[in-house]
Amino acid sequence: MMVIETTKPEETFELGRKMGLQAVPGQIICLEGDLGVGKTVFTQGFAKGLGITGPVNSPTFTILQQYEEGRLPLYHFDVYRIGDISEMDEIGYEDCFFGEGVTLIEWPQLIEEILPEHVTRVLIEKDLEKGFDYRRICVEERI
Repeated sequence: MMVIETTKPEETFELGRKMGLQAVPGQIICLEGDLGVGKTVFTQGFAKGLGITGPVNSPTFTILQQYEEGRLPLYHFDVYRIGDISEMDEIGYEDCFFGEGVTLIEWPQLIEEILPEHVTRVLIEKDLEKGFDYRRICVEERI
């Protein structure tokens, strides 16, 4: 497990960018953390690392945003508002999880039963005692 501490959003973005540069087809990254910890900032950096130049926002109401213009397709899920796991079937999650792109999932604990065994977990936590913009980011590969 790798632990990174950031003290401003730009550093969280940069970590995402570096991980995007190293991303491989079929990779699934589970983004965990409370509301407002920087999951979207991390994702924006990740997209930049893939070469995606357009705006990247959290797909809170659509559940899935797809970005095709980078070196790999990016499938960005935000399953916070998912009512039932069967909604994932309707979206066609398997094409994303097992395709040629990279999948980022916010709130993965809500769909744990359909996640493959091999995922990368990124946990982002705040610690207000260390400052408003301080983040502790744990990255763990599950192989």
